[in-house]
Amino acid sequence: EPTKKRFVTEMINWSSRVGEYPLGDPELHHVAGSIFAEECEPYEAERHLALGTKDSPEQLAKCEYDWYTQDEPNTAALYAARAVFPYLLVGNLRSANKAHLIFTSRLNSSNKSLSVQEVSSKSSDIRVYPILPLLNFLGLLLLAIQRGSSDLYKQLAKHYAPHVKEVGVWDDALAQIGEMYFGIRIPRQGNPLFDMMGSMMGFGGGSPKPKPKKADVPPPPAADLD
Repeated sequence: EPTKKRFVTEMINWSSRVGEYPLGDPELHHVAGSIFAEECEPYEAERHLALGTKDSPEQLAKCEYDWYTQDEPNTAALYAARAVFPYLLVGNLRSANKAHLIFTSRLNSSNKSLSVQEVSSKSSDIRVYPILPLLNFLGLLLLAIQRGSSDLYKQLAKHYAPHVKEVGVWDDALAQIGEMYFGIRIPRQGNPLFDMMGSMMGFGGGSPKPKPKKADVPPPPAADLD
């Protein structure tokens, strides 16, 4: 309801003005996000839980999973991504991993007939779902980020490109993740002539800085929210 959302916004804004967190107190975000999750308002829940506490990933993963159960079985990755991407986009890899683990654990326990393979190595364990390629992509993406391997990320992006293209809504998030974690710069549109003149005259490239893209979650806060 509008009144509740306005109250939450005012509360968060107040905490950002008087507290140490520019984007609002994590505890308040967690409480607000949990309330929205319980009331089946996933969009509002995502906005707040992404900036919450170390307990928030569990709430968000459960919210997304409950939402997923109302959809087709093969859409699991779409909802898992909604629990993973917000944390990656605010620089919180630990919470992204936790949300992914909780979502996939619930998926496994609720679908005993679902084919899943456990692949283990000295440094990591990963679940592979033969019929859910995009869910595999999310798990391997998290692994690539942990290892800081841009080569692995590029291989993943190439291998899963047809599946990602079918989704159609991950491109912006993945572009930002590629830049944040692997140094793969997002192409900027500018005036080639102006860029060339700027370089020649010492303007350092010339292209105006693009305005921040509007994302599902705000930019990362100054403090670590783990």
